Amino acid sequence: MCGITGYIGYRDAYPIIINGLQRLEYRGYDSAGLVLYDGKEINLAKTKGKVSELLKKFDSEASKKGNLGIGHTRWATHGVPNDVNSHPHTSQSGNLVIVHNGIIENYDTIKKELINRGYTFHSDTDTEVLINLIEEVQKNNNVMLGQAVQIALNEVVGAYAIAVFDKTKPDEIVVAKLGSPIALGIGKDNKEFFIASDASPFLEYTKDAIYLEDGEMAIIKVGREIEIRKIQDDSVVDAEIQELQMNLEQIEKGGYEHFMLKEIYEQSRAITDTYRGRLLRDEAIIKMAGVEDNMKRFLNADRIIIVACGTSWHAGLVAEYIFEDLARIPVEVEYASEFRYRNPIISEKDIVIAISQSGETADTLAAIKLAKSKGAFVFGVCNVVGSSISRESDAGAYTHAGPEIGVASTKAFTTQITVLALIALRLARAKGTISSSDFRNHIYELEAIPAKVEALLEINDKVEEIARKYLLSTNFLYLGRGFNFPVALEGALKLKEISYIHAEGYPAAEMKHGPIALIDDRMPVVVIATKKGHYEKVVSNIQEIKSRKGKIIAVVTEGDTTVKEIADHVIEIPETIESLSPLLTTIPLQLLSYHIAVMRGCNVDQPRNLAKSVTVE
Repeated sequence: MCGITGYIGYRDAYPIIINGLQRLEYRGYDSAGLVLYDGKEINLAKTKGKVSELLKKFDSEASKKGNLGIGHTRWATHGVPNDVNSHPHTSQSGNLVIVHNGIIENYDTIKKELINRGYTFHSDTDTEVLINLIEEVQKNNNVMLGQAVQIALNEVVGAYAIAVFDKTKPDEIVVAKLGSPIALGIGKDNKEFFIASDASPFLEYTKDAIYLEDGEMAIIKVGREIEIRKIQDDSVVDAEIQELQMNLEQIEKGGYEHFMLKEIYEQSRAITDTYRGRLLRDEAIIKMAGVEDNMKRFLNADRIIIVACGTSWHAGLVAEYIFEDLARIPVEVEYASEFRYRNPIISEKDIVIAISQSGETADTLAAIKLAKSKGAFVFGVCNVVGSSISRESDAGAYTHAGPEIGVASTKAFTTQITVLALIALRLARAKGTISSSDFRNHIYELEAIPAKVEALLEINDKVEEIARKYLLSTNFLYLGRGFNFPVALEGALKLKEISYIHAEGYPAAEMKHGPIALIDDRMPVVVIATKKGHYEKVVSNIQEIKSRKGKIIAVVTEGDTTVKEIADHVIEIPETIESLSPLLTTIPLQLLSYHIAVMRGCNVDQPRNLAKSVTVE
């Protein structure tokens, strides 16, 4: 998690780093800090809390001077969030300064050895151990900073993205990566460089970026090309400079009160961008290079294994229904965190689809590496171009959702389902498991989804009214069947994440196997009861809830009359094909969670204890 940003060049570093920290705050907001160096004095400030608290620490213009600086916004791992444990951390001599995203697993062993050598520690962090290890290596081996970092990193176990500088070398920063993302922005004529966990902090300064690969380090010096080497063997790497496609508008709120609300409203455009160029309606075809180039692998696969975490796992569950229904391919959906540790049975005839919004999810990356070691073909579905998962996968598809800043995923979910539906439809056509007319009907309906999302968003005020009635509730139950069972899980997750109300999602039929014991007149139950699929069965479930005085919030198809007579509140969605209905049924659940959280005074964009990208275990 955590966000790292840095600058070295000819500008004042302070505004660049502060702005970068504010843009990266979705990655962690337990504490924040930055250090500036003007060639003579180090000015370091850090604090528990958000970047807004850090601004108060710099009360004079003199303390803001310096053309070199690194900053950090933290999601705590080792050590509670407080001023002392906040980054940056300095070495015992005060010469070396570091910011770090990740976990050093063997830090305790190293710490004990350094204590025996006379080092003292002020924080509870693994990061302070790492910077002192680098200093010890530098001192004992009489080497430059880059070599000291390399030697030290070969002694540690864990994951990291780090930026380090030595105050005796004011024109140099050393950066390294293993398991946590880091991007390097390159200014004109190498006169300035930017460092960040993603490219958003330096978009207005440069469009040229290098994304370090795992096991690489970079030595950055003003006026020279970046020198990139392998940490393990010191071999030189010829890095590829990429042109950034993001723009500033995408990472600003654009008049919305919260990023989450903005991203809910962006879903129509995001879904369109995701199928644009892939869904060719007039020709009645779907074209996806990653699938076309590997069609034989897909058609000969024994099964598809989907690995993901959180909201992406829920998208994978929807995909399981779609793949099996349309393409008749067996699918298993696994939590990446469990898959990587349970010695799964994987063969060369398996296809593993790895889903991640950020493309940096640590457990999903580990699952990919495990699958590849067993000979499986890995297809990545992610949103961030150049991310680790996109590079580790054998093939893949981007969702083109645009940056998602709100910690609770919204448009990531619907665009992931869109990509997975496209793949399933293309495979179904290739296998002959779907008729021409049915295939055409599906792509027509998929193309129509964005307009239906736009129409559905007009119910926002109605959902807000419903939310007001339940903002003091302490528990919610979400029920769905078939394609919409995963939507029930996702709806419950959204409410938990941002409002801190306990919520559980269940298949509607499973209610009688335990959860029905919870039903009383204080229990709101959200039921997805669209006209397709098992409608009559869901109506029966609703009646069972009402007979026990439960409060029903029903999501139904436009024109429904049966559920309207039973439910306390009804939210209508446009009619569509059952397999595509999750793209619509999820919208009112996102809005419901959002409005309840806002009314409860919660920070919907930065929920407590959460961060956007889970890049550590």
